[in-house]
Formats: sequence, structure tokens, C-alpha cells
Amino acid sequence: MAVVEVRDLRKHFDGGQVHAIDGVDLTAADREYLVLLGPSGCGKTTLLRTIAGLEEPTSGEVLIDGRVVTGLPPRVRKIAMVFQSYALYPHKTVLANIVFPLRAAGMPAEERERKARWAAGLLGIEPLLKRKPRQLSGGERQRVALARALVREPHVFLLDEPLSNLDAKLRASARDELKRFQDEIGITTIYVTHDQIEAMGLGDRIAVLEGGKVRQVGPPVEIYDNPADTFVATFIGSPPMNLVPRNGHLVGFRPEHLLPVENVRDDDRATMPLAVDRIEYLSGDRHVYGTVTRIGEETRVVARLPSTVDTPITAGETHEFAVHGSRLRFFDAESGLAGEPVRIGS
Repeated sequence: MAVVEVRDLRKHFDGGQVHAIDGVDLTAADREYLVLLGPSGCGKTTLLRTIAGLEEPTSGEVLIDGRVVTGLPPRVRKIAMVFQSYALYPHKTVLANIVFPLRAAGMPAEERERKARWAAGLLGIEPLLKRKPRQLSGGERQRVALARALVREPHVFLLDEPLSNLDAKLRASARDELKRFQDEIGITTIYVTHDQIEAMGLGDRIAVLEGGKVRQVGPPVEIYDNPADTFVATFIGSPPMNLVPRNGHLVGFRPEHLLPVENVRDDDRATMPLAVDRIEYLSGDRHVYGTVTRIGEETRVVARLPSTVDTPITAGETHEFAVHGSRLRFFDAESGLAGEPVRIGS
């Protein structure tokens, strides 16, 4: 398989005015599922296209298995890319779509059909080989695109938001299929998305990008529990992390860790009155919106209470809430970077 590295990679547009990639250092380990996550315009797709050889970097290097491939065309990099638009030929059958890159490479007909049927069997689309793309569902088209990429026997898969055209229900099942598929074939995979659910569900590690820079790289649980800065803290999580200003710091806590005080039975806790103004009922959870004081400046926050917490909460009233001390995170108010714990008290 392959290790993919980018070293001090930069890509500028508009005469250097736009820094789409701004000094990125990143490595995808052999057989790893690395997710590039960030908002629109953060540089994640440009980074993927530069790794693929579809964009030439302004400076820096791209290496695959220790070999510098900067400046080499995509076909010699042993990569396969699946885009948001699957770009299937509508007039060709599924089989013809899958074998197309092999036909273009001059592979004998018998060998290319054998490879196509192998890939189709792996992805569960062998019964569809005689159909045309218009006769397929969105999820089936996605698997055809993956099979077409797989038959080339790439060392690296590059996936650019391949699930964004699917509805929510199909996207959930397709995430599971993609993860099981990558686990089975073991190909190093770099996956671009703006959807944090996809990132958290698919990635062995997540690289969070913003403004052309990597803000944090780590396993999903680390990104969620210990964000490197306030951007990561508020980009990851739904609802996002609460941030309360306090003496030049920001005190952060996840909505699910802000609970009625009677549910946090420990001396190591920070308590605060929550003036409730609105409650939403979502998927069995209660989202309680209001304003807190005591631990810092008066700030609007949200608490996410699971169905197991049945404490009566009413809009228009004030209820005492608390966060366990181990769940508090602290950031510098000026830089936004994570910092050392600050004593809050009960």
C-alpha cells in the first residue's frame, strides 16, 4: 500500500492573494483512513487535488511511499479519485463504466472483465452489471464509481465528498459500507468532507482545516474531547461546545456535560444557575437554551439532556446546573488556543 505525505505545502491563487493551502504538513499512514474536515473554502478539496496531481502546488512537496511526486501527472501516482459527482457514462452499462479505465490502458478484454467482476462482487453490485446508470439509486452509482476506481489497483484512494448527493438515510448506510470496504481492502484513503458526522464515523484520524491551515490532527475522540483551539471546539459537535468568558480565558464545556446539579454528584464540579428561555425536544433529547452566570460573564449556552435525565425543566424559570471539573476545557481568550486548567470552584 502507501504512505502519503505533504511537506510545507502551499497553493496560492489570484497572484498570491488567496492562500488556499498555507503551509500544510500532514501524513496519511499506510492503510489509514484520514479525513480532511472543514467548512467550505477551507482548502480541503484543493489539498486533495494537489495530492492527486490535478493542481500544481505553489511550493512544498507531495510524497507517496517516500517518493516525491510533485510535478508528476496523476496517472503515475497510483491514486484513484472519486468525486462528489460520480461522472458515470450514462450511455454505457455498469460493466462498461467499470472497465473503461482498463480499456483505455489497453488491458485485454478477458482480464479487464475478470477485474471488473471482482470489484463488483466486493461492492455487492454484480447483479447490476447490465444496467445503465439511470436505472441505479444514488448509493448504487456511488459503488459503481468506487468499483471503477478499484480496478486500477491504486495505492491510494482520494474521495471528495462522495456522499453529499445522497439523502440522509442513504448517507448513513453508505458511510457504513465505505468503512467496511476500506477495512477489507486496506488501501490508504484520504476523504474530504464538511460533514462532522461523516468525519467522526469514518476517520481513523481527522485533520481539521480552516483558512488553508491544519488546526488539529488526531483520532475522533481526541478531536472531540480535547480540541486544540476554539475553532475546533465550536466546529465539532452539535450543538457546539459552550464557551464562557472568564478573566482573559474561555471556559468550555460540551452541551451533554451541562446537567441539572442533582445529576452531577461530585465535589469536583462547577455549578451555575441557568435561566431557561427555550426547550427543544430532538430525538429523545432535550436541548435546553438559556443564560448562565457565576463561572464567568453572563453567556448564552445550551444543555443537551438525554432521555435518562428526567429532571423537570421549564422555560422561564432558573434551575441550578453543573459541569464535572474533568469536563471543563480552557482556552486563551485572545489566541483561542487551548491552555492550562483554571480553578473554577463549585
